[in-house]
Amino acid sequence: MLSPNDKKLEKLDPFYRPSVSEQKTSAEIISEARNALRTLRTQRPFTPREDQRKLFGRASSRTPENRPPSSFSIHASSFESSDSRPIFGTRLSPLELKPKAPASPATEEDPCPSFPKPPVDPAKIRRISSARARLLRAASQGALLPDRTLPPAQPKKRVEPKETVTMGDSMVKVHGIYLTESNAIGHLSHPLQLTYDGDFGEIKEQEIFKGTASLPSHLRSGGDQGKRRSRASLCSRSSDRSRLDTKTDSKLDLQEKDTEIEVGEVFWNTRIVPILRELEKEENIETVCAACTQLHHALEEGNMLGSKFKRRSILLKTLYKLVDVGSDLLSLKLAKIILALKVSGKNLLSVCKLIFKISRSEKNDSLIQNDGILESLLEVLRSEELQANTEAFLYCMGVIKFISGNPGFLHEMIGKGAVEILMNLMTQINENTKKSGTCLPNSGHLLVQMTATLRNLVDSPLARSKLLSISALPQLCTVMGQYIGDKEVCTNVARIFSKVTTYHDCCVALANYSRCYALFLNLINKYQKKQDLVVRIVFILGNLTAKNNQAREQFSKEKGSIPTLLSLFHTFYTLDLHSQKPLGEGEERPKAPRPAQAEDVLIKLTRVLANLAIHPSVGPAIAAHPRIVGLLLAMLESKSIDDCEELVINTTATINNLSYYQVKNSIIQDKKLYIAELLLKLLVSHNMDGILEAVRVFGNLSQDHDICDFIVQRNVHKFMIALLDAKHQDICFSACGVLLNLTVDKDKRVILKEGGGIKKLVDCLRDFGPTDWQLACLVCKTLWNFSENITSASSCFGDEAANTLLVLLSSFLDEELALNGSFDQDLKNYHKLHWETEFKPVAQQLLNRIQSHHTFLEPLPVPSF
Repeated sequence: MLSPNDKKLEKLDPFYRPSVSEQKTSAEIISEARNALRTLRTQRPFTPREDQRKLFGRASSRTPENRPPSSFSIHASSFESSDSRPIFGTRLSPLELKPKAPASPATEEDPCPSFPKPPVDPAKIRRISSARARLLRAASQGALLPDRTLPPAQPKKRVEPKETVTMGDSMVKVHGIYLTESNAIGHLSHPLQLTYDGDFGEIKEQEIFKGTASLPSHLRSGGDQGKRRSRASLCSRSSDRSRLDTKTDSKLDLQEKDTEIEVGEVFWNTRIVPILRELEKEENIETVCAACTQLHHALEEGNMLGSKFKRRSILLKTLYKLVDVGSDLLSLKLAKIILALKVSGKNLLSVCKLIFKISRSEKNDSLIQNDGILESLLEVLRSEELQANTEAFLYCMGVIKFISGNPGFLHEMIGKGAVEILMNLMTQINENTKKSGTCLPNSGHLLVQMTATLRNLVDSPLARSKLLSISALPQLCTVMGQYIGDKEVCTNVARIFSKVTTYHDCCVALANYSRCYALFLNLINKYQKKQDLVVRIVFILGNLTAKNNQAREQFSKEKGSIPTLLSLFHTFYTLDLHSQKPLGEGEERPKAPRPAQAEDVLIKLTRVLANLAIHPSVGPAIAAHPRIVGLLLAMLESKSIDDCEELVINTTATINNLSYYQVKNSIIQDKKLYIAELLLKLLVSHNMDGILEAVRVFGNLSQDHDICDFIVQRNVHKFMIALLDAKHQDICFSACGVLLNLTVDKDKRVILKEGGGIKKLVDCLRDFGPTDWQLACLVCKTLWNFSENITSASSCFGDEAANTLLVLLSSFLDEELALNGSFDQDLKNYHKLHWETEFKPVAQQLLNRIQSHHTFLEPLPVPSF
């Protein structure tokens, strides 16, 4: 009989046995506790790689007319020429009131003309032309408007590449640009006439007055004020005199801002305009690409990126024209600058489509990686508004999905916050869906891309860690629940869970989210015949219930859990039967590299049933369920281990777990002889895993007297004795368990002498005892039962076996010798526990019995271990 320790439910880990010659590690030893109830492992469902990069794959449930296209053309005409005009709302009407120019003075009594003051806000200053700003500023500060325009004299400006500042020749440096002193102070001494030259807005400043310009009195250290001939200027100066003292600081700020504007004009003329002219030439792709890179750096240096730069529309027009060149490398460089200029609306959509079109070719992955476009795309998702740019986000996410399938991008994507950005967007979609009460189609399209991207990212341990840290798994469940009608979204989320639940920490996190079980059952009921989704849901349930007894209980308590599994079982068992075509005479069924679709669902489903059966309240209920047991036995009868290895082994393991429960209404117990008959074909197969599972079932069933008779009548005991030579610890353990149950019956003890059974048991004790006290305990129990009516050790065991037993038992009972191994402390504690509680009591009694009935001969040498 199996010891109570063998039946503990707490130790449920699957195990693996290395060869005898290998030294076991702590993890291997500690995980090898045998139980009558075992969990099962299986492969993750296979996901074929898409042969083309598209928004939606071939298996998409979306019809072409109900999904955004993956193929389209993008030209310069796809972009709007001006990105600054409003996209929504009505166009503003022009103002009817226009400022009137001051009339020439006629008499001394004419009133002083009133001119509008410039706005204090620098952002507003930039909205009017520089020329008009200076004109208004001159008037408001009391400067004369010219009676006539004199020939202009353009002040000289020069840009020095060096940082050294030379103060000679009235030059000063402002923000890296050298200006004449009069311009640096604020060019208030003379108004400037501004003209635009060319398409790029190159600004030329011309002096309106000839001669030397003097500085205002409050900005210079000496000199007399020039005489003013205009009566308007005198009136204005007298009216503003009282306010000059209180607004000096404000004027200085305006002068500083105006200086900054002039610095920007110089930077534009000297750095940007030459590059734009170079781009217009379009001599060759390499030159244009180099110019684009230079332009991006110059704009960044001049702080001209973003949406507030006033010449932004000039830049964008030039860039849009170059899209028609048709070079992927150039288009990526253009797209990077366009995104950096913060376009919106149609232009944001067009540039995202442009990058999407390029990314559809896998050969362009290196271009995307080298050009750093990923950061620009993530910035779009991070900073732009979701609801206003859903379609642009869709193509942006499409690009990220494509490149996330390339392992070379994973580290960069995760490092730049892709996981957090995607989950933040997903949270927004969940909140918007909850508020509106409906699932918007565009949101569903976007979620398909997002979840497919996350499916690729979770291959990285860092990504999985991030998902756990931000509690992403419940959010993914919420997406499944809200978009349960969208099969693609649900399938992608299921693929994510299929991956992450193969890792312990993620599996525990999902198992602790109690709402997931009802969600998974709803999905199974809704998509019962959709194999690609159902097989993943069942695989996830198998992972959750593999090592978590609370998960088994929680799932089984969900309403309709067992009926749902039964319905799924029946559906796919029927599909599997119909898929099996009869073979012709002499024809062999080809060996499939992967299980058929229906069979794969059955493999995962039987695993769930085997795991659920471990729970002490769920197992008996399943064992008493006639339809479930009936389907299991029908599968075991109809399937061959040569054709369906994993399915047959899983089915046998499920029957083994159910046969553990010796309850009155158990269908397994009622049909035990039929089951024993079915197991015979496994015993004679060449599959050692199948043989092991069959022996385990016999180990449980052989506690029944009828099964013991069956074993002897069908010579199964000879097979069990032969298995002791297998040199496979698990097989020896299970076979010894069957022999132990047989020796309970006094009439059947004699069978151990057939086929050298005693000697093989002693050999097992010698070979495996030092590292497997559970197996050693079973051997001693079997020999104890066998020797119950012993009169002489030699006649009972034989001289050689008796002498060997005396030496082995004496050595194994010496704690210092038995536990003296190169093990770590945990392993020593594990060994000591089984040695003290299981092996020592039985071995000591057996040794005493042999010693009391043995005529001592010359002992054998003490074995080393």
